[in-house]
Amino acid sequence: MKAIRRFTVRPVLPEPLQPLSDLARNLRWSWHTETRELFESVDPAGWRATGRDPVRLLGAVSAARLAELAGDRTFLDRLTAAAAGLDTYLRGERWYQEHAGQGAELPAAIGYFSPEFGVTAALPQYSGGLGILAGDHLKAASDLGVPLIGVGLLYRHGYFRQSLSRDGWQQEQYPLLDPNELPVTLLREPDGTPAQIVLTLPGHRSLRARVWQAQVGRVPLLMLDSDVEENGPGEREVTDRLYGGGSEHRLLQEMLLGIGGVRAVRTYCRLTGHPAPEVFHTNEGHAGFLGLERIRELVATGLGFEASLEAVRAGTVFTTHTPVPAGIDRFDRELVARHFGDDGELPGVPAERVLGLGMETYPGGEPNLFNMAAMGLRLAQRANGVSTLHGAVSRQMFAGLWPGFDPSEVPITSVTNGVHAPTWVAPEMARLGDAERVPDGDVWAVRRILREQLVTEVRTRLHASWRQRGAEAAELGWIDGVLDPDILTIGFARRVPSYKRLTLMLRDRERLTELLLHPERPIQIVVAGKAHPADDGGKRLVRELVRFADDPRVRHRIVFLPDYGMGMAQKLYPGCDVWLNNPLRPLEACGTSGMKAALNGCLNLSVLDGWWDEWFEPDFGWAIPTADGSSADENRRDELEANALYELIEDRVAPRFYDRGESGLPDRWIEMVRRTLVSLGPKVLAGRMVREYVERLYAPAAAAHRALDADTAAELASWKYRTRTLWPYVSVDHVEAVAATGVGGGAGGAELGSTLSLRVSVGLGELRPEDVEVQAVAGRVGSDDTIADAQTFPLKPAGGPDLEGRWVYEGPLALDRTGPYGYTVRVLPAHPLLATSADLGLVALPTEATGEGAGVLMR
Repeated sequence: MKAIRRFTVRPVLPEPLQPLSDLARNLRWSWHTETRELFESVDPAGWRATGRDPVRLLGAVSAARLAELAGDRTFLDRLTAAAAGLDTYLRGERWYQEHAGQGAELPAAIGYFSPEFGVTAALPQYSGGLGILAGDHLKAASDLGVPLIGVGLLYRHGYFRQSLSRDGWQQEQYPLLDPNELPVTLLREPDGTPAQIVLTLPGHRSLRARVWQAQVGRVPLLMLDSDVEENGPGEREVTDRLYGGGSEHRLLQEMLLGIGGVRAVRTYCRLTGHPAPEVFHTNEGHAGFLGLERIRELVATGLGFEASLEAVRAGTVFTTHTPVPAGIDRFDRELVARHFGDDGELPGVPAERVLGLGMETYPGGEPNLFNMAAMGLRLAQRANGVSTLHGAVSRQMFAGLWPGFDPSEVPITSVTNGVHAPTWVAPEMARLGDAERVPDGDVWAVRRILREQLVTEVRTRLHASWRQRGAEAAELGWIDGVLDPDILTIGFARRVPSYKRLTLMLRDRERLTELLLHPERPIQIVVAGKAHPADDGGKRLVRELVRFADDPRVRHRIVFLPDYGMGMAQKLYPGCDVWLNNPLRPLEACGTSGMKAALNGCLNLSVLDGWWDEWFEPDFGWAIPTADGSSADENRRDELEANALYELIEDRVAPRFYDRGESGLPDRWIEMVRRTLVSLGPKVLAGRMVREYVERLYAPAAAAHRALDADTAAELASWKYRTRTLWPYVSVDHVEAVAATGVGGGAGGAELGSTLSLRVSVGLGELRPEDVEVQAVAGRVGSDDTIADAQTFPLKPAGGPDLEGRWVYEGPLALDRTGPYGYTVRVLPAHPLLATSADLGLVALPTEATGEGAGVLMR
């Protein structure tokens, strides 16, 4: 018989051991080595058996062992020190508080919304890089003292556990997660009842959710859970699994995350006294509905929709993580419309206004689709990509939202991702100390220890995987010879969409086999990755790799490990010598796995994409040449780039690893490890990333939020409405070069260092000069007269309007570049509260007949 309900009966901790409970419930243990070592000493075998999870460990340890520890003075001293250390960490001033004390105007709190969070393997609420990044963001914010409130969903089945069939096909399992066995607690009202969030659904139904709280150091993480008895069966399953179900299921998840998440934050602040967020950070479009809920809150106070929209935009930051339109959630217009308005959510906010924020009304869009990223960008005054290259890709991808502007002027900046070093750096590497001063022999010895640990981990996991695939123990003796701690080890682990090219290494199997089995400079490869459950193409790639790795000729040199997750990653990154990344450029937004490897002295071998495009130096690894010109022929491109990969490994990577100096050590390799740790390491830190968010996005957003009280927001909304209405009457009527200094070189030319004086006649209709900004835009031009590397030069009014109501603007244009050069003139809206001049997406440009000097070329 099966139990109809399960729960854990926990032992009662003796009074001297009570601090263990607080230490277990605060996820700082997941990145604090001393605390983890303390829990391991409670019961070393139990620690391994429970997956290194303190909550599960304390639920399983015997009462006799607890009584023994309660009388162990050495253990109690360590416990006291750990508890005191946590208290100091939680209460002491950190970078944020010191920064504020030095006069920086910082937000009282920030709400950080994400569909997934990868904080620790003990809280499996992530699928890949987006969630791991979000977890690292919370941890780095905690270390810096940033008053963040994380908001997500609690998925009762998490993502999925991956295993393999006998023939290598990916299989998925969804084990049920019991929140009572996770490091979370219920948010409760003062009377002890669980706090509850309610959303209204069509047909007079309700979606209810409880709020579970995980404590990530100083940062609370609120996770909404719809599996409550008051819900109907369909509503209970809304938070069943991450990225599962059809369109309506996903829409409800995202409504609960965004709308319900704001309500959860309000409830949490009411119950705990935590300052209310002044800034809301939307980590990808999945959480975009949070802006609509905040508009509803303001509309309920009597503020108009447009004014509420301005107030919400001012304090919102949106981060996009995808470089491809296919990575964005899009819903049918009718589906979204059905869930809002009089019979759904957000009373007081017309459904048509909701739709207007997300519809693809721009050139190239599909008018009947509601785009979550488009809504996120329209609801946020500040937006960013996650690497310099990804910022450029995002400006191109979303340029349709700002018609009339070149992609380079689209107001999407970039903050390059980072990773949380205490989470990802192996203790052995951390204990190595200052890498600049450590002897070569010590560096090499630690690297070998980490490689040896990986070999042990791989054999254990490979044995378990083959048993799951149906093999008998007697068949698996060969696993004891898999991998070698003295062989160059290459790692490749990530999700398995087609653009990441899991199987590029298999392009020429004989050549790869020769590299694996080279008699003097062999390599070995450890591969891991999950395909999305609905992605049969990705599953075929996994099977192709697995079948190659099953070949008895090479199976001791290449392995595929199923069920890639944080626990595996924390052994994999440190144990590899080289981290391989070969996506189709520029489809990797950032790619933080290589950062985690680098922090452990692992060298990167990667296509110049994401963060590697930004920070690659020959000291840190190798750049795989790309055949971008062959992009129309994917087959040809893959062939060229695979050959380049083989050549790099054979001619440069392997010789560098195996060549020994007079000391018997690979001196040049060790120097690359040292340079990676010393020079690259500080750049890839999540602390650097979060400080950038605070200084470049959160602080300006808080200032904008504070500047927009109800009256100011209404005034700005009114000004925008008036400007949009009157903009068709704005024109650039005449442009001429009135005079120039140092002009020479004949007709159509000018000399470097000369100045061209522009005189422009502009029609403003009923707008005023203070409503606009008139600029000259100049730079090098191509054969089609398109301006590149543009500079802007402000032009100023030269008196009042003429008899026809036109205004004259004048200003100098400095000619500071040689070669083909050109300029144009434009008029933009201007207001002190606009974050950028592109905010409204309005621009007036000269027509073909505008007059002398418009677009003149100088050579």
